Amino acid sequence: MKKHTPLIVGNWKMNPATLAKAKKLFIDIRNKVQHRPQYTKPVVAPPFPFISEIERLAPSRRIELAAQDVFFESIGAHTGEVSIPMLKSVGVSMVIVGHSERRARGESDEEIYRDVQAVLNAKTTVIICVGEKERDAHGNYFSVVEAQLRAALRDVAAKDLKRVVIAYEPVWAIGTGKTASAEDAHEMKLFIQKLLTDRFSRRAADTVRVLYGGSVNKRNAAELLHVGGVDGFLIGGASLRASEFVHIINTAEEYAKSHPA
Repeated sequence: MKKHTPLIVGNWKMNPATLAKAKKLFIDIRNKVQHRPQYTKPVVAPPFPFISEIERLAPSRRIELAAQDVFFESIGAHTGEVSIPMLKSVGVSMVIVGHSERRARGESDEEIYRDVQAVLNAKTTVIICVGEKERDAHGNYFSVVEAQLRAALRDVAAKDLKRVVIAYEPVWAIGTGKTASAEDAHEMKLFIQKLLTDRFSRRAADTVRVLYGGSVNKRNAAELLHVGGVDGFLIGGASLRASEFVHIINTAEEYAKSHPA
């Protein structure tokens, strides 16, 4: 399996409560990441109203910006929606699509497919979230992940996979303090890579990072990298604490330094 530069994505969700607090959080993260990481790629995904202000605080792109969602149309009468041209105009280079919290609120596979198409057509990186609600002894959760991936990647060309990231986030582990074991994360990464290889090719599949998300913290990050072999993390709560988020970045930096891509 190809080694990738680890991608460490902080999904702030609907936090912090104010722009002032969001700016302080970003500045704290930026200051703790004192130099541009050589072996990792840190990313933060603030709420939509804060992105343009955070972008002004990140001129060096030491930390990249992602969006938490997108609407598939570029412009029009779509009240409350945000398009990919809008996001790109304020410095967004990646977009999270299909997060389990949005799926739980009714976002369909068809909507996620359209969002993926919109992001890739705009030559932007898409982070596609997949994951089961619960695990059972029969391994039926693999079919859940397979169905989500097949729906999202319908009509995606092999040449576009270099801008695709898959984030495996078991729903039962998000915000619960529970984490999939490193062995479980590794097993799912291998399963996802096999799906991609069968659908495209081994060479194309090797261009795709597979991240893990679900109660990632400074205590389990190293094992998920070393044993799980994941290509980075999609981090929720821990990304709202600058010191812990940077600790995870540093853990990934040390790991990647000793396991070069």
